[in-house]
Amino acid sequence: MAAKIRLQRRGHKGYAFYSIVIADSRAPRDGKFIEKIGTYNPNTNPATVDLNFERALYWVNVGAQPTDTARNILSREGVYLMKHLQGGVKKGAFDEAAAQAKFDAWKQAKESALKAITVKDEQAKHEQSKAKLEAEKKVNEAIAEKVATKKAEAKAAAEAAAAEAAAEEAAADATEAPAEEAAPAEEAAPAEEAPAEA
Repeated sequence: MAAKIRLQRRGHKGYAFYSIVIADSRAPRDGKFIEKIGTYNPNTNPATVDLNFERALYWVNVGAQPTDTARNILSREGVYLMKHLQGGVKKGAFDEAAAQAKFDAWKQAKESALKAITVKDEQAKHEQSKAKLEAEKKVNEAIAEKVATKKAEAKAAAEAAAAEAAAEEAAADATEAPAEEAAPAEEAAPAEEAPAEA
């Protein structure tokens, strides 16, 4: 039986994540497997890998063949580096303590690089949200200016209409006042003539 290290698809449409499994090469992709050694979620940035390091190293050492993607994941997690360091220990190039020190130094450098990427992404998101907020403020200011000019125009139009109405009323009052003054004079004249006839 040829054992393979490969990914089994899980999740749902549009959001796939994977189980890292040891399976017979003849078994279907999502079918029967020998052992599950971890999970891989490519939907996060950076991708999240939860791997049982010892079991992955054991299966690599006994000759399980990974697929290309599984090889990349194992390499990124340091499984192949540890296999290489163990080979150096067997050959007598260095002892286990030196091998472990090299591996720890590599892991620390990797973690600091991942942390730097995460910080950079957070800064980019912060700057993007800040730029979005500034753009929104500018749009709101432009809208506020338009509203203010419309209100000012409406107020000016209302004042002009009120001034016109006042002028029309004043003109109407001016034309009505002389007519009213003339009418009482005409009424008073016949009253004076009446006593003279008597």
